[in-house]
Amino acid sequence: MCRLSIFCITTTLITFLGLDGTVFAADSGVIQKTLDLTQHWGGYVALIVFVLAYAFVMLEEVTHMRKSKPVLLAAGIIWGMIGLIYAMNGIDHAAETAIRHNILEYAELFLFLLVAMTFINAMEERQVFEVLRVKLVNAGYSFRKLFWITGLLAFFISPIADNLTTALLMCAVVMAIGKEDKKFIGLACINIVVAANAGGAFSPFGDITTLMVWQKGIVQFQEFLVLFVPSVVNWLVPAAIMSFAVPNKHPEQGVEDLKLKRGAFVIIGLFLWTIATAVSFHNFLQLPPMVGMMAGLSLLKIFGYYLNKTHVRNRLTYDPKKAEERIGQIVPFDIFTKVARAEWDTLLFFYGIILCVGGLGFMGYLGLVSNVMYLDWGPTTANIMVGFLSAIVDNIPVMFAVLTMMPEMSHGQWLLVTLTAGVGGSMLSIGSAAGVALMGQARGKYTFLGHLKWSPVIALGYAASVYTHFLINGSLM
Repeated sequence: MCRLSIFCITTTLITFLGLDGTVFAADSGVIQKTLDLTQHWGGYVALIVFVLAYAFVMLEEVTHMRKSKPVLLAAGIIWGMIGLIYAMNGIDHAAETAIRHNILEYAELFLFLLVAMTFINAMEERQVFEVLRVKLVNAGYSFRKLFWITGLLAFFISPIADNLTTALLMCAVVMAIGKEDKKFIGLACINIVVAANAGGAFSPFGDITTLMVWQKGIVQFQEFLVLFVPSVVNWLVPAAIMSFAVPNKHPEQGVEDLKLKRGAFVIIGLFLWTIATAVSFHNFLQLPPMVGMMAGLSLLKIFGYYLNKTHVRNRLTYDPKKAEERIGQIVPFDIFTKVARAEWDTLLFFYGIILCVGGLGFMGYLGLVSNVMYLDWGPTTANIMVGFLSAIVDNIPVMFAVLTMMPEMSHGQWLLVTLTAGVGGSMLSIGSAAGVALMGQARGKYTFLGHLKWSPVIALGYAASVYTHFLINGSLM
């Protein structure tokens, strides 16, 4: 991608960004004076810093620099300049109030995701996903059947385990099955990315964008279910077309046999209980969902303590070899290793993005384009364009920008932008975290150009899902 294209794309993203500082000040109960920095040298420098930082994010696969590094630096520079400019103008506390609001939003998202990632890591360590992979590999299905099975599993697992984790799991399955069959692996990975993103669009736990919309209180947990049918259409249309290109032959069966480690089913049950607690806290007690998630983490930690203590007791009581076989682990269960294995690069990336978006918005850039998008274009056109922008740039900053704008829209339009931001990234391999991760995991077999070949078909599914949303949920528009 040429530098001019990167500049144009990122500049387009910036037109979405913005957060009125007066809104933050109003939240704190005091109306603070804010400055319009859109024509100020500080605003220009902030735009250049963000453009450069996000260019590095988009080129992560080329530079091999983790995406959190440039945005963390950009966030620090942007807010440092804001603080300096406000101090030079003798305005106290306005910038502080704004950044504290950003940090509060990030803290809720961070704690929620940290618990979810810890549970996923614990289930992975108990070999839940590995056992599923082995069973599918040894089932003796044809490539075409496995294409549909892995897609179906990706669609229904992602609403619970998130689209990134689900995509990585299913990619491991197709890599083990396909071995050196590049055509099958490439098609299966495209199908997995589309299915995982589509499945994540009708659940707050399926994608960061849906989680942000839910935590903001715009769409309630059960209301996401009206996006189920449009999400199914989004996956089925391209999958049905691509399936004809999948070779209809049988892979070699493996001989590997695995069993779940002790406590695996209990951890799965605790995870489901934690999700139910988070939903209940948010829906019935009007508390942030992360409070319920943290309560669930405490149960996992207590169960981890039990596994640890009983491991030691059994090691002393039984023959070591038999004890290892019965307990199903070489070392005792340690919950803090599961916390340490969270996707810290992703979590820190969210911090950088949220503060960059908040900082640019506090400078006043929202007012430059919000009228054009949601008044001149209209909400329907704007929300559909969000999906296309999500295919080029990651959907997280795009959705956060829309949420900070908070345009006046009907409930159906908020559901539409939730759908388009969630599934729009499937049109390009770089448009979602699932696609980027699979390009690394299936390097040389699942590529940008391989995905691009099927982008028109995926775009057809995108258009069909939007049409289905209007057809089914038209009364909400």
